[in-house]
Amino acid sequence: MAEKPLDVLSVGDVVTDAFIKLLDDQARVEKTDDEPRLSMVYGAKVPFDHTEVVPAVGNCGNASVAIAKLGLRSGLVANVGADNWGREILTTLQAAKVDTRFVHINTGKKSNYHYVLWYREDRTILIKHEQYNYHWPHFRVIDIPRWIYFSSISEHALEYHDQLAAWLEGNSPVKLAFQPGTFQIDAGTKRLQKIYERAEVLAVNRDEAAEITKTDRDNLPKLFDKLHSLGPKIVLISDGHAGAYASDGSTRWKMPIYPDPKPPYERTGAGDAFTSTFVAALAKGADIQTALLWAPINAMSVVQKVGAQAGLLDEREIDHYLRSAPPGYHPERLNGSH
Repeated sequence: MAEKPLDVLSVGDVVTDAFIKLLDDQARVEKTDDEPRLSMVYGAKVPFDHTEVVPAVGNCGNASVAIAKLGLRSGLVANVGADNWGREILTTLQAAKVDTRFVHINTGKKSNYHYVLWYREDRTILIKHEQYNYHWPHFRVIDIPRWIYFSSISEHALEYHDQLAAWLEGNSPVKLAFQPGTFQIDAGTKRLQKIYERAEVLAVNRDEAAEITKTDRDNLPKLFDKLHSLGPKIVLISDGHAGAYASDGSTRWKMPIYPDPKPPYERTGAGDAFTSTFVAALAKGADIQTALLWAPINAMSVVQKVGAQAGLLDEREIDHYLRSAPPGYHPERLNGSH
């Protein structure tokens, strides 16, 4: 049987998350003028409830698993260390039917391992990106995917963006979905101009949209205009409980969240589930409105489980939720669309 190219190749850093479930009475959230702070007693032994270790996560790892679960040929370009964590990451991905041919094992290096302080339904993540020697892989013609899903990567990998941009320039049929991470946003739109220009889909949350464009987060039309001016054909802006917004440059839609069947258990990965499901729907031939119907359902499901992957749904399960959706669950065309 002839090999088939991948539908979506996710690109970025992959990590193991160690969740530490804090007891409700052993921590608290303190409001400040800036951002809320997680507070615990300093210099003491603080009891906790339990731990759960979840391998093969991070934005691109989560995306690769979500996309595979939705029935697409999914692969991953990432780095791991030559250690037990790295081996567990590869095993987990392979079990999820993710193609790991392009995951590079770095001899003498550790795999990324993060600690997640899980308090009530939310979390604070202690992160550290290991320093790898990032190189864009060489592809046979048969290996060239239909889509690249590019997300969070180490601050040590700036030149890697140039390698990817050059490769995309030479492979014009490949579509790019860009979900920038913190470092990529900090690098600025000028430095990553070619990535923004090449994007078929740019996916950010509302605060990230404001930071990228230096625009008031409340001015949604201006956020869309400025993000489109960077080059992407489709802009997707998520906004927490307020839902999400999408634009193809001429028409704009607002999409509500899918109602939670019960209060969220743990919120890690909701954004990744939302964005990767949106992109997967497009890769399967759906239009923007249909992709907007799918994405909130996977986000809703993920927050009912621990970690970013346990709650991911397949297409049949998403269809089940669509058929039982409340009457108001549909994209609403915004005023000002052409």
